[in-house]
Amino acid sequence: QVGLVESGGGLVQDGGSLRLSCAASTLRFSSYAMGWFRQAPGKEREFVAAISRSGSTTRYADSVKGRFTISRDNAKNTVYLQMNSLKPEDTAVYYCAADPSFGLHVIRVLTTNYDYWGQGTQVTVSS
Repeated sequence: QVGLVESGGGLVQDGGSLRLSCAASTLRFSSYAMGWFRQAPGKEREFVAAISRSGSTTRYADSVKGRFTISRDNAKNTVYLQMNSLKPEDTAVYYCAADPSFGLHVIRVLTTNYDYWGQGTQVTVSS
């Protein structure tokens, strides 16, 4: 079992910043690629960003590229999402997820690739 707990969400103004954190319970955190997804009202859950097991490779949705940065600290069993220049369209519940991919450099973007999910944290950007 892998437990994931997100934190850091909140209400920010247009153009503001937030830093989300996701703490994992597993002692084998480095065995998982990690991703961030989001779901807005009336929309499907969508890929935001992901990072490989080692942290050497990252991938971003086009909508957040250049504004969001994903990182991980395997010693702390934590993955982060730094969100800058936030827009109202970024408003959503953000979920942390773990992908037990075997490859060191593998990054996948489909929700079905991720076996473990956190409870989500709300991010609201005012206009």
